[in-house]
Amino acid sequence: LVWLLVLSLAWLSPALGGEEEDEEVVAEEEEEGEVLSDELEEEDGVLVLHEHNFARALSEHRLLLVEFYAPWCGHCQRLAPAFAQAAAMLMDESSPARLGKVDATAQTALANEFGITSYPTLKLFRDGNRTHPLAYTGRMDAKGIVSWMQRRAGPSAMLLQDPDTATTFIGSQDLVVIGFFKDLESEAARVFYEVAGDVVDMPFGVVEAAEVFEAYGLSADTVCLFKKFDEGRADFPVDPERGLDAAELTQLLRVHRLELVMEFTNETSDHIFGAKIPHHMLLFLNKSVSGQLELRDDFRAAAGTFRGKVGHGGGGHGAPQCHLSPAPGLFVLVDVAGYGADVLPFFGLTPADAPTLRLVKMENNRKYQMDQDVFSEAAIRTFVQAVLDGKVKPRLLSAEPPEDWDTRPVKVLVGKTFEQVAYDETKNVFVKFYAPWCSHCQAMAAAWEELGERYKDHEDIVIAELDATANELENITIHGFPTLHYFPAGPDRKMVEYKSTRDVETFSKFLENGGKLPEEPPAVPKPPENSTGREEPSSLGTAESRDEL
Repeated sequence: LVWLLVLSLAWLSPALGGEEEDEEVVAEEEEEGEVLSDELEEEDGVLVLHEHNFARALSEHRLLLVEFYAPWCGHCQRLAPAFAQAAAMLMDESSPARLGKVDATAQTALANEFGITSYPTLKLFRDGNRTHPLAYTGRMDAKGIVSWMQRRAGPSAMLLQDPDTATTFIGSQDLVVIGFFKDLESEAARVFYEVAGDVVDMPFGVVEAAEVFEAYGLSADTVCLFKKFDEGRADFPVDPERGLDAAELTQLLRVHRLELVMEFTNETSDHIFGAKIPHHMLLFLNKSVSGQLELRDDFRAAAGTFRGKVGHGGGGHGAPQCHLSPAPGLFVLVDVAGYGADVLPFFGLTPADAPTLRLVKMENNRKYQMDQDVFSEAAIRTFVQAVLDGKVKPRLLSAEPPEDWDTRPVKVLVGKTFEQVAYDETKNVFVKFYAPWCSHCQAMAAAWEELGERYKDHEDIVIAELDATANELENITIHGFPTLHYFPAGPDRKMVEYKSTRDVETFSKFLENGGKLPEEPPAVPKPPENSTGREEPSSLGTAESRDEL
């Protein structure tokens, strides 16, 4: 079930997020008489940090990765075991790196100092410097955290001083990256080391010696990716004028580290979703049918066009020089009778639909269907280019509407009924976009039903909801759950996002005031003896506390 959720978030949602937005930070009052010291205490090998011991922790640990968390945050709760396991693994290998954690809802001074606005946020502090912490960019699992910290504890790239050392290094792994620089103190070399520190799942080497340049047919600064598959080597020459761009190099490595065509399996799924490649072209086929297997050749031939612009010339030993394509894509085989069977519902497919092709734009989860039955190289290339040129409309998923969808107090919308309801010129329509698994959606469900009951007989106000995991809309992309949108009556097709407290009374004020909350006069503080003792609603009830995708 967890695996299926990951898949749905990767190919069904705009982004595979892992943060919850900050709620209103409310400091917990310390117990009367309690005085926190600068002693460093641990929980499961993780340092428990607060404003009184934070400076000491920085002074005693050269590399300190700190998680800023909220106790109520589901993502933080899921990260906790992996974070503790990573702390234990680092201690077992006597690493200088340590892990710590800060309850940002209680330690508001630290949260404000480091600009914490979402949970969990991980920051690396080096050599006691608290003014310029480094944002964590690795995977949110124990192995990923350890690899990321190990790369920062030692040199990010191994110095290869002669051809024999370089040959051994290249042969040691299926894939390695080597930077050839005539001056290791140059700006391009500095950028290379920066990338090597971030891309922790590939080994990096660096070369300065002229004899190693010559051995690999190079005469200018170049980054080379050596791999034991596909073309074997890809060269990324350093532009003498532009230098080396860290983001571009990182993306090139992510694209070209993958096989030209990947089969979707348990072993490759992390690489497919972790590559951050904006377009996924999926060929769904049944590997047990020989006629469908033959389609792989044309699929592979078309893949080279959209992986990146590749041309020869200047690369040593005939190695292709690679430049970042404006729209790089990943080509994936999905076996409908094997590991890929569980993915089919997310595309509205069954095994009988194979063979078929879909292109997914990962930025907004739009899916495009290739309609023709001829899957030749030319047909595939034409289809992909047409999608990239905006000439093909997305194929949008829609569930079937329940029989009583429009008789309930809360109208149940699906993709195919959304347009007629939300943009009814005679109605003001308030829609909740939700996910069945979202805890924040579940928490506000009763309030939304009560709101529906309150307005079920109203002449021009409609309360509705739409499961955004099972329905897609052409011009609306949902980034987090729940998302509340108000569609006012009239011909203008306006949409207003609701971002205030999520309770029935505030919803009603919003609706009765035409889709905006009335301005209220500033509250006048009352003397303590006249206090009602009422607590202000925390932002657990606001649109800012929602599950991000």
